[in-house]
Order: sequence, then structure tokens, then C-alpha cells
Amino acid sequence: MLYRLRNDFHLSVITLMNACAIVGITPFAIWRFLRGEYWIGLIDLGILGAIVGATLYAWRTHKTACTGLFLALLPCTGGAIAISLTAGEVGLFWLYPALICSFMLTRPLIAALLPLGALTLLILEGSAFSSSQQMWSFSVTLLVVCACTYVFARRSEHQRNRLKHLALLDPLTGVSNRRALDEALARAVSEHERLGTEYGLVLADLDHFKRVNDTHGHHTGDRILVDFVGVLAFNTRRSDQLFRFGGEEFVILMSGTTPNGLQAAVEHVQSVLHKALTSPSGPVTASFGTAILQRGESVDHWFERADEALYRAKSLGRDRIVSGDRSISEALS
Repeated sequence: MLYRLRNDFHLSVITLMNACAIVGITPFAIWRFLRGEYWIGLIDLGILGAIVGATLYAWRTHKTACTGLFLALLPCTGGAIAISLTAGEVGLFWLYPALICSFMLTRPLIAALLPLGALTLLILEGSAFSSSQQMWSFSVTLLVVCACTYVFARRSEHQRNRLKHLALLDPLTGVSNRRALDEALARAVSEHERLGTEYGLVLADLDHFKRVNDTHGHHTGDRILVDFVGVLAFNTRRSDQLFRFGGEEFVILMSGTTPNGLQAAVEHVQSVLHKALTSPSGPVTASFGTAILQRGESVDHWFERADEALYRAKSLGRDRIVSGDRSISEALS
């Protein structure tokens, strides 16, 4: 639970809004009923129920984007309009928290349009305002708050996306890192189960890389890693995904591939490496372990088969390709 809240910004916002709604709206609803304002009390309860139900839906389905849009549209903006039309001038103040919540729940442009639409509706209806002066004063203050919040929300969204992007990249080579790999493998297994999409996994490890670092220094080693990534990226498809798993070990995730296609692709990469990758001591080679995702296979087992194949490639003399699918076919035969 805490892990999801820390790593899912929209879910954390929805959950926080749910907690604030329970604490903030419940006393108002009770107070409305005690004063005999039953319609407003029912609106408060309806808003509260919609927020609680949407929060449970977000936790169960992980669909936080559509849940956020629903909350911004109905309980926040729609609820604020309903209270304003029912309670009059006092209810107008609910448009301010509704505006702020909308910017936290959905995209800035949509969040900006919602309060503007609500304000237009209230102006046309007119009964929520006690005078023209009060109507225009309220409109100006709402527009100023909306404009400032929009600028802040756009800036925050840009920074959040930038940080998320940086968190998934390896700083040296510029390819995706291990965290991004975990997410990609989980998506691949899910897509394979739902749609039957074939996926191939390639683990690549530079041979005797420690010797290069010890002999020529880490600066030369870093240059070789960058060159290695360049060869892998240039000689694989755009749809293939490249990750740095750690040290001198890299992972290629290939979609829509067969065992023969996977073998041919890795052989091509290996042949290019023989010509393109060198150190001051001479050519630099790599070992490869491959595995095709099997029906009903978990991420851990799939990766373990490719890793075991890479280990066999190393133990058999390096600079070779070993398939982790052979062990499956041998076990079945």
C-alpha cells in the first residue's frame, strides 16, 4: 500500500482527496441535516460517496487517469456548481477548493477549462450572486486564481515528467536502467498473456571487461560501454528496447520475434561487434544468453532462463550465443 502511494502520484492525490473529503465534507453534511437543509445535505453526501467510490475504483483497477478526470468533472466541479446554485453566495466558496483539486487530479488544460465552464454557467443562471458587483468581483478573483494555478501546474507537470524520465535512465550510456527494465518485463508478460504477443529476451555481457578497466582505466572502460550501447542500438529495431542491467551487462527486449528471428538478430549484433568494438589491447567481444517468453511464464523465470544461458556462454569460452529455450525443448523430448 505505502509502496503504491510513494510511486503513483495520481493515486496518492486521489487518496489524499478522499481523506480530506471524509474529514471536511462529513461535518457539513451533518450540519445541513440538523438545520433542515436536506437538499444541500444530500448533495454533500452524494459528493462524498462519489469521491469514496472513485478512490476504491482507482485502488482496485489502477486506472488513476480516468478516475482523476471523473473526480475533477463530477464531485469537484459538478458538486461545487450544485452547492452554489442551492446555497447561493455561501456555496460559491466551494469553487476554490474544487479548482485546486482539479489541477491536482487531471491535466492542466482540462483543469483550467472546468472552473471557467462552471463560472460561465453560474453567471448565465445568475441566482448564486447577490449583485452584479459581487458577481464580477468573484469572477475576477476566480480567474486570477485559475491563471496562477495553471502556470504552477504546467511547471510542476514538466518537472515531474522530467524527474520520472531521469529516474529511468542510466546516466553514463543514456539507455533505460534496471528500474525501467522491471516495468518493461512486467508489461511484456501481461501483453503476452492478454494478446499473445511474442517476446524475446537477450542478456549481453562484455567479456573480460574488468581486465580492460584494470589495464586501461575506467575512462577507457566507460568509452567502450558507450560504444557497445551504440552498436546494440544501431543494429536492433526501433521497437526493441535496450537496458543497462548493471556494470557491463545489458538487456535487449524484443517484441514480435520467433526463436529463429531472435537468434539471427543476436548473430548480426555479434558479427558487428567483432568489427566495431575495440580497446587499446585489441578487440572486445561479448557473450549472449537468449530466451523466448513461454505461455504462463513469470518474469523471474523468464529472466532466469536467459541469465543461465548467458552463464553457459561464459563458461563455454565466451564470445558466443546460447539459447535458454534449448533446456525447455530438451526437457520435453
